[in-house]
Amino acid sequence: MSDPTGAVMNFRRRDARDKLRGRTRYTIDQQLPRMLQAFILRSEVAFGRITRLDVSLAGKMPGVRGIITNADAPFRHGIGIADEVLFASDYVRFVGEPLAAIAADTIEQAKAAAETIIVEIEELPAAKTMQDALAEGAPLIHPDWADYDILLEGGARGENVAWEAKVVRGDTDAAFARADVRIVETKHRVGRQNHLSFEPRAVVASYEDGRFHIRTSTQVPWTVRNTTAKVLGIPPSDVRVTVPPVGGAFGLKFDCAVEPFAAALARKTGRPVRIANTRQEEMQVCLCRENADILIRSAVTADGEIVGREAVVLMDCGAYGGEQIFLTTMTAHTLGGNYKLGAVKISTRAVYTNTPPNGAFRACNGVYNTFALERHTDEICAAIGMAPDEFRRRNVLGDQDVGSTGQVFEGEVLRPMLEKMAAVIEAKPDNQHLAGTRLYGRATTVGTWFIFVGPSAATVNLNADGSATLVTSGVEIGSGSTMQSLPQIVANALGIDPSRVVVKAADTDAAGFDLGVGGGRTTVSLGAASVAACADVRQKLLKVASEMLEVSVDDLVLRDGRVEIAGAPGSGVVLTKVLERAHKTVGPIAGSGSFTKPGVAAMPGCASGHFIDAIDIPVFAVHDCEVAVDRDTGHVEILSYTVVQDVGRALNPRAIFGQIQGGVVQGIGYALHEEISIDDTGRVRQTGLDSFRVPLAQDVVPVDIHLYEGAPSIGPLGVKGAGEVPILNVGAAVACAVSRAIGRGVFELPLTPPRVLSLMQERTPALHFPEIKPRWVENTVEKGMKA
Repeated sequence: MSDPTGAVMNFRRRDARDKLRGRTRYTIDQQLPRMLQAFILRSEVAFGRITRLDVSLAGKMPGVRGIITNADAPFRHGIGIADEVLFASDYVRFVGEPLAAIAADTIEQAKAAAETIIVEIEELPAAKTMQDALAEGAPLIHPDWADYDILLEGGARGENVAWEAKVVRGDTDAAFARADVRIVETKHRVGRQNHLSFEPRAVVASYEDGRFHIRTSTQVPWTVRNTTAKVLGIPPSDVRVTVPPVGGAFGLKFDCAVEPFAAALARKTGRPVRIANTRQEEMQVCLCRENADILIRSAVTADGEIVGREAVVLMDCGAYGGEQIFLTTMTAHTLGGNYKLGAVKISTRAVYTNTPPNGAFRACNGVYNTFALERHTDEICAAIGMAPDEFRRRNVLGDQDVGSTGQVFEGEVLRPMLEKMAAVIEAKPDNQHLAGTRLYGRATTVGTWFIFVGPSAATVNLNADGSATLVTSGVEIGSGSTMQSLPQIVANALGIDPSRVVVKAADTDAAGFDLGVGGGRTTVSLGAASVAACADVRQKLLKVASEMLEVSVDDLVLRDGRVEIAGAPGSGVVLTKVLERAHKTVGPIAGSGSFTKPGVAAMPGCASGHFIDAIDIPVFAVHDCEVAVDRDTGHVEILSYTVVQDVGRALNPRAIFGQIQGGVVQGIGYALHEEISIDDTGRVRQTGLDSFRVPLAQDVVPVDIHLYEGAPSIGPLGVKGAGEVPILNVGAAVACAVSRAIGRGVFELPLTPPRVLSLMQERTPALHFPEIKPRWVENTVEKGMKA
């Protein structure tokens, strides 16, 4: 599309050269004088009562400078509910739960000291699966769950149920009782996925002049600041967080993890303390994408109208609610966001188990909900005898259609995207001939996600040399947002080249509050705050220039590093001259701006327990996949992959292409290879790259990418975030294609060769779920529930 503003360009990242050459210094590379190394002693028991914890011998070991336990950080924290402490106190609830942390001169000395700590635990029967946790008579993982502080009203809770979010719109009982509908019910299951970011979680903390300085690899500096303060019982203003370059995240670093341990040890020892997880620790206690059970049933007429839908999603949050409390929100907008629905009822529960806690991962629970919904949709098509592509064209959400929570969608987006995909497929031959004697399948799927918005702040300093410095709490986690899109947005507003815009690394002492980098929100929220800051700068700058040029401010424009009189190129003055005048008359020019979500309306009383009732910026994707399945081994090969992605407006097409290519490959890993499993003791079986299969270079599939522009967006210049959604449809597209290839229903991911072979040989047992009691949705868990 044409770009009269000049904002669209394939602008290169300024950090690329140093990263490619290994010069970039990540948190894990940080060194400070007199810095200590810390080790965290963790539980070897899945569930038990602590009867003795004696650290006295460890404190006398060589090189040991400090030891902390629950007594040093007894305060509870959490999201939605305060159910978690830094160290286990009365109970241990998973293998890997922290018991104590030791700071010593070397990591070897810290580990040696940990071996002398006396730990006695009375082991208790553990609930290692959701089925165990929800069974009649299951042990209470949190015996005092009803006494925890509630941080967000509206969610229901119960015995071994950390949180429930609900959607109820219309009368589903009446919909399912209609004589003219076909009822289709499917059950789905997915495993855990490890983020496997190259840089593990790492932190260096110091305590000076009564304040903490935390240098950490994080996506959320303000969350680290506030949670560390909460855990240590201090004012948040006593904590400064800065963020060196981050070596990948994908949601892993969207929480506060190792930072409070290092901070508490720094205070205790008076010296800087470093903690860096090993790869094994990252595998064992990483906040994985959660395993989940998804049950969906729909009432559908012969012509394909979905008059009713009910769904239950059980998310394994592990031993603590953590981010899963927030993520229960996502189901309403994924299971209820692709298609027009009559009545709808959805229940999403985060279930406690005696396993390591789980957390956010790129497109969160949307990846597996989209898999479940699109496979369910194919089962509907088979039941009513309608072609899947035709069913999707008829039923996808369009302009003025109502979503599951009652919000009204604007713009016709998904249907034109399906048409664009159909045209792309029509224009090129399929790859069925590449399958040879293998089974061939193809599928097109749709997906709906949303851009997190929320509060952001920005300050723009216009420097004397005509360059600009953008100060925000944004973090560069690899997507390029702070290196490409934000400089482009600021440069466009100020009429300078993006290479003349420097984005300062996140520092909570220098920048205003920001919700964090994730959910595709950086370009939108920080971009909007930056535009507001630039408006402040422009007003001040043009006022000085109008006095110099003796014209009205309204007659001036900023272009190519100059202040020009509109319609008269070359008539103005270079920016540096205006700034020189400003410094003499009004002082340096800077501006600040902020942004927060506008708050799209949901239907009152429709949603409960949700952190986000309606989507401020929906974003859509259409994926097409061709596969070949080996009849003898069950091996699945991706023959082609095509994406049509809604981007609002593409400021940097090349950067978006990179995000889509990477997201699809990561999704293929989830669809075909990657699965974290728990053994009978409650321990994660996978310990490193030798036992956790991720796509390698030879597994990378070239993705045919087509950007769809023009969909409504409140983002600056019409943009939407592009980093989150590329992974959304991949599991769905691969599963639907494999299902069509083998002629069997696919209801579980990943599709490893043994699992596919079992499906083809009809040896796959039925999926067994925690019992769904009468009144299909409401009473998934009846015992002890309370709002």
